[in-house]
Amino acid sequence: MTTSFAPLTVAIGDLTAHPANVRGSSPETYDPENIAHLKASIAVLGLLQPLLVQKLDGKYAVLAGGRRHAALKELVADKAAKGFTAKTKVDCRLVPDDCDVTTALSLAENVTQAPMNAIDEFEAFARMMEVDGQTPETIAKTFGTTVAAVKGRLRYGLIHPDIRAAARAKVITLDTMKAFAEHPSQEVQREVHEALTKDGGYLQAHTVRQALKSRGVQVSDDIGAFVREDYEARGGAIAADLLEEHSVLEDAALVETILLEKLTAAAEEARMRLGFAWADAMVRYDYAAMADYGRVYPGPIEPDETAQKRIDEITVELEKLQLEMEDEGLEDDAYDALYERVDTLEEEARDLQEAYSAEDLARSGVIASWQGGQTTLHVGLVRPEDTAKEEGGRGSSSNRTGEEAPDPGEITYPASLAEDLKTERAMALGAAMALHPEATLDLTLFKLVSDVLGRGMSVTQAIKVEARKEYRSHAKMDEIDGTSLEQAAVAHDALDLSWLDDTRPPADQFAAFRALEAGEKAKLVAYATASTTQSCFARDRQRDSLMHAFEIEIMPDIRAYWTPNAALFNRFKKAWLLKILGEDLGLAQEAVTLASSSKKEIVAFCDKLFAEPFATLTDAQRAAVAAWCPPMMQTAGFACDDTAPTAETPVPDSEVAQAA
Repeated sequence: MTTSFAPLTVAIGDLTAHPANVRGSSPETYDPENIAHLKASIAVLGLLQPLLVQKLDGKYAVLAGGRRHAALKELVADKAAKGFTAKTKVDCRLVPDDCDVTTALSLAENVTQAPMNAIDEFEAFARMMEVDGQTPETIAKTFGTTVAAVKGRLRYGLIHPDIRAAARAKVITLDTMKAFAEHPSQEVQREVHEALTKDGGYLQAHTVRQALKSRGVQVSDDIGAFVREDYEARGGAIAADLLEEHSVLEDAALVETILLEKLTAAAEEARMRLGFAWADAMVRYDYAAMADYGRVYPGPIEPDETAQKRIDEITVELEKLQLEMEDEGLEDDAYDALYERVDTLEEEARDLQEAYSAEDLARSGVIASWQGGQTTLHVGLVRPEDTAKEEGGRGSSSNRTGEEAPDPGEITYPASLAEDLKTERAMALGAAMALHPEATLDLTLFKLVSDVLGRGMSVTQAIKVEARKEYRSHAKMDEIDGTSLEQAAVAHDALDLSWLDDTRPPADQFAAFRALEAGEKAKLVAYATASTTQSCFARDRQRDSLMHAFEIEIMPDIRAYWTPNAALFNRFKKAWLLKILGEDLGLAQEAVTLASSSKKEIVAFCDKLFAEPFATLTDAQRAAVAAWCPPMMQTAGFACDDTAPTAETPVPDSEVAQAA
């Protein structure tokens, strides 16, 4: 067998395709979009590897190097490319006419080359900038890609060497390594890496991102964007990133100081406008700290002639808007605009017919906090010392925002608690779906084809096939049981995301995705669907019977994905907790003993009980603890109550947070 081939130069116009080229039956391989990077590289650097050719019918047929040949022809056809014509000669190696292993030669060149390690590629881009002195712009031109894509690869190549080494050794995943790029400082990356690995635990990408958040605020974060101008004016340090949106405001204390100043100003403006006695601010609204505060609410007033005239005008406009909203042909954007207008008018009408009493204004105030990316005002709050003066009085419009007096009646669920349990159930369902990829893949495909091929009626409203993550609101997202979040994170870290490289064009990403094994695709679809799925809790069982049945199939026991904890028990009345202990769990003696304890002590007892059932429990009590959850959280064997949640005393606005 011939092992060496004579070198020669051949004009591009004299090159043709070889029938034995193993990629000859895959014309998409040579599509312009698939060779754009190669074309750009040859235009700047020249042909780095000779073509393997054989003389056929007076031409030189390309046996190996078909993509390079296609890129050369593109350069000849491109009038903007200089130095490439049909007469331009390129380096080749000549295969003898009598060679009988041409197909083997073509195959060998395509299959014997190991694919480049992603980290090698990231580091090579970094060396081009640090050692060769190139810029992201010149690198982008060389490889026919965008500057943003180059910067994305450069960021990964500039991650601390120890972390890149851990990824090479497969101690951490590539996705986890990339998470360290959230902070541009290599020193910060190293410190966080050492802190997270000192106990030898398994490192996950979401854990890295959470740890880096404590080391500064990205300029693209809602708080970062809110305070940046003032932060820079005061000389705050900024760790610059190649991608501006990933630059970090490093002085977290200064960021918080500025944020509190802005929140205080907003609270003071509201105090003066509404007439309250005091104003305050806090970065995050602390529901535990605010439990002893009371709250006042505006009461009905008789509108004057001017106000009544405006109310009548609003009523007429609202009736008109309601008719417009009933138009089935209305576009979504138009409907949303009408909805916002209705909401604004209804609020205006309420303000004209309600007002705080002078007595309430004299003892209440407003607190501004940062929630959901914006300033939120909590109005009508009454400090504990002022609330105590009013206890026992009649006709007060003040209510406590925390614990209420024990109520021996049946357990009821306020609207806000019902909404938060709905969020927790959706998170548990998402974890279950991610852990059952085959069933979830079937459900997703069934949903897609049924919605398209059916009678125009969605088979389930719970799944949003819109390729968007579902934002889930919860009053205390930081305090809920983290079982489902951890399960979802583990499922995410097990995904094969090698194809998902935003530095590559979509066509290349799609090709890599299609090459994945069926099982890996099922996991990806299951995780994506789980991230976009709403809980069917509180839905009409008849209208969404599919999701009720599916929940029972993959999540017959919600306790496998969710555990009641102190955050939940804190929102129950003391009497409810004693009732659950005595009646639901069979701990009658404990309930009697705890009756004289504070609610805080009872909550702590319940939290420990459910975290790890006590060794002193009987088998029946242990089974009751393992199975208990609020009725509205149950799946198998429970008929959802479609009645609306009970009315409640208004509570502070929920903090908007994104869960996995």
